[in-house]
Amino acid sequence: MRRISCAGVRQKPGRLARRWIRFWMRLSGTGAVGRFASRLASWAAPPHLGQVSLAYQTARGYVDATATIHHSDLRLGRNVYVAPAVSIIESDKGGPVTLADKVALHRAALLETGQQGYIVVAAGSSIHAGCQLKAYVEPILIGEGVMIAANVAIYSYDHGIAPDLPIRRQPLTSKGAVTIHNDAWIGTGAIILSGVSIGEGAVVAAGAVVTKDIPAGAIAAGNPARIIKHRNDLNHAGNSDG
Repeated sequence: MRRISCAGVRQKPGRLARRWIRFWMRLSGTGAVGRFASRLASWAAPPHLGQVSLAYQTARGYVDATATIHHSDLRLGRNVYVAPAVSIIESDKGGPVTLADKVALHRAALLETGQQGYIVVAAGSSIHAGCQLKAYVEPILIGEGVMIAANVAIYSYDHGIAPDLPIRRQPLTSKGAVTIHNDAWIGTGAIILSGVSIGEGAVVAAGAVVTKDIPAGAIAAGNPARIIKHRNDLNHAGNSDG
């Protein structure tokens, strides 16, 4: 098997690259010029997760030029990172999208609000590639330090299925807000439906479908998701082995 290498690959930007990044990030912002400046800065940074550090060059953060921002009420904290191909969309009567300090939205994440729904992502939380957060009717509320892995889908609404109307004309309903409390971890490909609360420090396994509340510190898996153990149990198991 051949080993393929790429000359010039760096783990960290060199001195000239750092100067380039600092120069362009001074001009960064959410407007067309600021986003273009951010894009120029990214040329000297490592790809994907390596670009998150760009958001720390200025309190204005990093909003990539290829991100689609079609929202009248986007509220950004300090050092927010918005990656390439992210979409933040406002539909009819959509509420605000609030991204607090040091929130990171990774490639191709979609945040969408409509019908009075709104989204709040608290400080230090990260939403990874391909996630969909759609807040219609009720909000999606994400606490501090939450990690949401790739391709997670979170919906604060349900689609009507009454027999007297075509599916395309059914009204949206909801069982309530989706709330993910501080320091929770949502695994790859999980689906979280309306009315669900996920407790502080809880873990949702990859591919789980969450239709009921998950208490703090619990580990849930399956379709529908069920509690399989608690994180405290892992400490007890480690002590018994020792």
